[in-house]
Amino acid sequence: MIMGRLLQGTVYPFSQYMEAAFITTGVAVFSLASKSGDSEKTTNLTGLLLLLTYISCDSFTSQYQTKLYNRYGRVNIDQYQMMLGVNVSAIAITVSGLILSGEIPIVYEFLWENPNVFQYNVITAITSATGQLFIFYTIKEFGPIVFTMIMTTRQMISICISSLLFGHTISFTAVVGACMVFGILFFQIRRKYIARNQRK
Repeated sequence: MIMGRLLQGTVYPFSQYMEAAFITTGVAVFSLASKSGDSEKTTNLTGLLLLLTYISCDSFTSQYQTKLYNRYGRVNIDQYQMMLGVNVSAIAITVSGLILSGEIPIVYEFLWENPNVFQYNVITAITSATGQLFIFYTIKEFGPIVFTMIMTTRQMISICISSLLFGHTISFTAVVGACMVFGILFFQIRRKYIARNQRK
């Protein structure tokens, strides 16, 4: 929402900021309470900076895509063009990182000694491309805020499923965090449903 304000000048009502704050708090509580007790408790400053950089870049991407849709028209830009731009940028950044770190020979050696890795790369590429189609379509049709809510919910559901499948226990604190997030999401859905009926 902050990135949308900076990039597009989008004005959000105060209630949406409060909902976002509650969702962020709920996700943080759920994630921290889901960690195992013997995990490292100290926070590395470098890791924190990398996490903040990731969050900033991730929020910039979806908001900037919406800005492009608004500037050039949704009819003139489709998800395939967005995929091309994002993937070319990702390839350039990845290859630059490999060149600067000097790890290209290591990657080449690994691929040469493990040729079966190519089939897994192809499977990953197909599933990643399919996921990107849904991502770009969601951003185009519903906007970056809805997309962020979907991704947040997806991560929490995946943690819950993982806990059930592998027998991990979910603490009471984590359950409270999850209830906070899902409660706000259901509240948003109900609010939008009522608003849509009133417009009709």
